[in-house]
Amino acid sequence: MHLIIQRLTSFIVRVSNSAIGINVVLCLILLTGCSSERSTAPIPPAPQVEVITVTTQTIQDEPEFIGQTEAFRPVEIRPQVSGIIKKIYFTEGRNIKKDDKLYLIDPVPFKANYQSSKAKVAQAQARLNQAKQDLARVQPLLEQQAVSKKNVDDAMAEMLGAKATLEAAQNDLIKAKFDLDNTLITAPVNGRIGRSHFYEGRLISAQVSLLTTIDQLDPMYVNVSVPESYLLRRRRELADQKVQRPDIFQLRGVMTFSDGSVYPQEGVLDFADVALRPETGTLQGRFVFPNPEGGLSPGQSYFYPGQFVKIRIKGYIRAGAILIPQRAVQQGPNGSFVFVINQDEKAELRAIHASAWRGKEWLIEDGLRSGERVVVEGFYRILPGIKVNAIPYQQKEKASAAQPAEEHVKRNTP
Repeated sequence: MHLIIQRLTSFIVRVSNSAIGINVVLCLILLTGCSSERSTAPIPPAPQVEVITVTTQTIQDEPEFIGQTEAFRPVEIRPQVSGIIKKIYFTEGRNIKKDDKLYLIDPVPFKANYQSSKAKVAQAQARLNQAKQDLARVQPLLEQQAVSKKNVDDAMAEMLGAKATLEAAQNDLIKAKFDLDNTLITAPVNGRIGRSHFYEGRLISAQVSLLTTIDQLDPMYVNVSVPESYLLRRRRELADQKVQRPDIFQLRGVMTFSDGSVYPQEGVLDFADVALRPETGTLQGRFVFPNPEGGLSPGQSYFYPGQFVKIRIKGYIRAGAILIPQRAVQQGPNGSFVFVINQDEKAELRAIHASAWRGKEWLIEDGLRSGERVVVEGFYRILPGIKVNAIPYQQKEKASAAQPAEEHVKRNTP
């Protein structure tokens, strides 16, 4: 700088008598000052971003599907005898217990038939006793040749006939007793009873008339339709040992209702279909859930037949899984991507395959490797290829720092 000033001074001496020379010298001085300021301006620092280091871990792989509830055992109530309905004991649409009274068919004609059958049994028993006594009298006389062989044969035939008559009468009595007992229809299971199709005074036919239906709600079935694409992917993952599972019928299910509430008890897979449904391209599976409240107490059922629910399947384990925060994943025209910081501390755009959410994280199927650094905060400061200042992502510290601030606002809010 001193050398430049000395040269400018000598130049001024030579051109001091010229006004043009003075102007030129002033311009040179100003330009020299500007260039010196420009050369000493500071270089802007590299933008700061927060990153996480990708790691692999073993996690529970829990896919979720839509399911529909179904009664465990729909029971049809049909009469065993024909007759007139005399009384109905239940209230339609309520929960009932096993052996509760449902219908009473007019028992008068059945009582009369039962008493008549009892009398016929007694009559046949008396005839058999008489026949046995006659046979006992004539058999000793045959040895003394006091009676003929025909008399003994006739007595034996009479006893056998009386015995057969008694057996027939006893069978008629059993049938009469069965008919009389079935004039009172009771509930065979616990459950919720539907509408009655017949009422007092109606004639019903044995084993033909459908009186009502009871849906057994404890336990309860939930049918799940699994897409073919999922089955193929899961089969490939099991073959590659990326995913492990126990026996298929040891898989468990967690049920979530449409309002977001979770059923407190887990279900167990008890049926898996052997063929895909061609109209939907899905495989049918069925979980069984305990439902004691729905089967015993009116108005206490957690769920009903026909409800749509979500079933989260538990039992699959995924090894070598990569999870990153959801905020690190960006969406573009070609799909999902993240910013990765390479060894030169430069930002690099990386396309990824994010398959499923797990809480606040994405499960990454492809595109990232263990040890790579992924940007979580500071996207707006960077572009692909620029050098950055990467620091660890401080999620916990941010949450703890935000909490006192929120408490301060609450304390000072009227």
